[in-house]
Amino acid sequence: QSSCLHKEHVMISCLTYSKSTRSFIRDSWEIIEGLKGNPGNIQEPEKQEGFLLKRRKWPMKGWQKRYFLLEKGILKYSKRGAEKGKLHGCIDVGLSVMSIKKKTKAIDLDTNDNIYHLKEMKSQQLFDDWVSKLRHHRVFRQNEIAMYPHERLLFHPSSHLSPNPNDSMRQKKFHHKMGMNSSTALAFTVSILILPQLLTFICHPSLLDLEECESYLLELNLLLKSMEVLHRTYSAPAISLMVTRNICPLTYNPNLGPVHIQFLDLPDGSRPLVHQVSNESRASIPESMSEFFDAQEYQLTSSSSENEASDDDSYISDVSDSVSIDNGYSNERGSERHDSGSGGSSVQVARRRTTLPSPQPSSSSVSLWNILKNNIGKDLSKVAMPVQLNEPLNTLQRLCEEVEYSELLDTANHTQDPYQRMVYVATFAVSAYASSYHRAGSKPFNPVLGETYECDRPDKGFRFIAEQVSHHPPVSACHCDSNNFTFWQDVQWKNKFWGKSMEIVRIGTTHVTLPAFGDHYEWNKVTSCIHNILSGQRWIEHYGEMSIKNTSSDACQCKVTFVKARSWSSTVNEIEGMVTDTGGRVIHTFFGKWHEGVYQGVPPSAICIWRANPMPVDQDQYYGFTQFAVELNELDAALKPLLPPTDTRFRLDQRCLEEGNIEGAEEQKRRIEELQRGRRKVLEENNVTHKPRFFKKSKDDTWLSANIYWEQRKNPRFSREDFPVLW
Repeated sequence: QSSCLHKEHVMISCLTYSKSTRSFIRDSWEIIEGLKGNPGNIQEPEKQEGFLLKRRKWPMKGWQKRYFLLEKGILKYSKRGAEKGKLHGCIDVGLSVMSIKKKTKAIDLDTNDNIYHLKEMKSQQLFDDWVSKLRHHRVFRQNEIAMYPHERLLFHPSSHLSPNPNDSMRQKKFHHKMGMNSSTALAFTVSILILPQLLTFICHPSLLDLEECESYLLELNLLLKSMEVLHRTYSAPAISLMVTRNICPLTYNPNLGPVHIQFLDLPDGSRPLVHQVSNESRASIPESMSEFFDAQEYQLTSSSSENEASDDDSYISDVSDSVSIDNGYSNERGSERHDSGSGGSSVQVARRRTTLPSPQPSSSSVSLWNILKNNIGKDLSKVAMPVQLNEPLNTLQRLCEEVEYSELLDTANHTQDPYQRMVYVATFAVSAYASSYHRAGSKPFNPVLGETYECDRPDKGFRFIAEQVSHHPPVSACHCDSNNFTFWQDVQWKNKFWGKSMEIVRIGTTHVTLPAFGDHYEWNKVTSCIHNILSGQRWIEHYGEMSIKNTSSDACQCKVTFVKARSWSSTVNEIEGMVTDTGGRVIHTFFGKWHEGVYQGVPPSAICIWRANPMPVDQDQYYGFTQFAVELNELDAALKPLLPPTDTRFRLDQRCLEEGNIEGAEEQKRRIEELQRGRRKVLEENNVTHKPRFFKKSKDDTWLSANIYWEQRKNPRFSREDFPVLW
């Protein structure tokens, strides 16, 4: 830990500014330095408390007033004063990256699990006081961590649980006597101080109120975080290794004993989950273990509908968070599917490739900190990155990945019930995030202005086109049509680095129309965050609220919540959704995980309506690509003469990276960027604005397809058109 603090000091010491740049500092983010040199005796700083503004965890939700108390390097907050209000959370400032912006009186704390955005709302003096106190408490806390790694964890959110110095000394002597190292002492501390109280609450809820239990959970969270730091094992949230295909763990019900699940055949072929008590299992399996069962294949038919109102919001905890069940919407052999959008006619297609030409190269030689240290709080889309950090796909192709599970829209277009149609559309919106689960380790290439991409999939029944329509700000537009649906969107990305994590906010609206019913659905994107940017295993999560509405009818609405992961819980990637009628009555509920599957209804009768496709073998060596992603950049001899020269498949830097030629990719990337700068300079000198070729701007400033791409492709006429030289 002390070496980490020293490393941080070396990093921060590089950020020196002259007097002439002080005005620049005020307008930009500044990283607050930590502990300098070796640890020693540092006087405990005074407490600091008062109200600050805290940004809500969901984007576009504004700020909320919270009462903060800073004590011994721990920042606690609640709605009201510490004596009156319920504790909402704790932030260990010693383990956080801290950055400030003086002009806006903003303070950001990146704990890796969460990014806390705070603001002083009154005066510059109060802001300076908070910054000064946070700086001192941070150094004090880091010094304590460096000197006593096993002692620093004895903080309790509940004041009456704070240990006295004598107890602390006795524990130190006991640890020494027992021959405990720091990590063993930490585990021991967890076992004797926290777990008994939690077990008391679980077994006898009446003896411990909920607020006190939450305090214990927060304390346990701090302990676990510190153990991670001690062992330098930053990693993604724990996901059960026992989760395999067709296996689902169930929790033990203390009132019924272990619960088994049976599948009962129904007239429409779907199979609900039904609980059944097993006396045999109650006697043979310990109560602390989870039950497992073999799942059978089932799907929700387009004619089935629950039509039952439900306001039960506890369903998510009643079904395992690791369900993985076969169903009709998991396309394991996507390249051989029949055309679902052209009346069911069979379409024979050549087999597509199943792997990339070369595995992913190592990026260990790249120092991300040297690249990112001057860009805290800034938009990273304008920051040049080494090609080793890229994957051999670009943003336009990433947009195409969102229609991988287009069969959900095919089904929606054949579903009479408007509430059930909404469920399929919402599930399609959730499925767009599935491919990102294994992709936190690299970034897509940024498209250059005028770059295009097409994906013609008769086996899936759709045709997709995309174009980079703007460079400043960067905007990508796409359009996908089928006999069963039309899908389009234009997206602008804002990426910001906060010290340990990177937030990705997508600005834009996604549209889908279903011709059979004249429906027009719209929804927003949620916030994404990549954790462990600088060290450890990177992982991505999506969180926020997605609202889906049918602008052609007010019969129903849908809200989907992407649940933010909690540090003390192994449940990650969860989504919860509900479809309501015009009066707000809940018609359908659904839940699941955005990277695994979605289940409709309320346990025990929930049924699976979508499951993510299995990952290719050795996907971890090939950028975490799904099979669909592997196919996106393939360029065969038959396709080559049909494409415009601006198509992404002809991009040389991306092709070199795909083939494992890092030097060639870097050289071509620089050349392509120089070409783009040259074209932009010519446009500016001649006062000319770039005009996209295949998209046009609507009255409401959204980008729509000009509906000329596929007509021009027929002849083919692209060979007779003039295109700019992009690469």
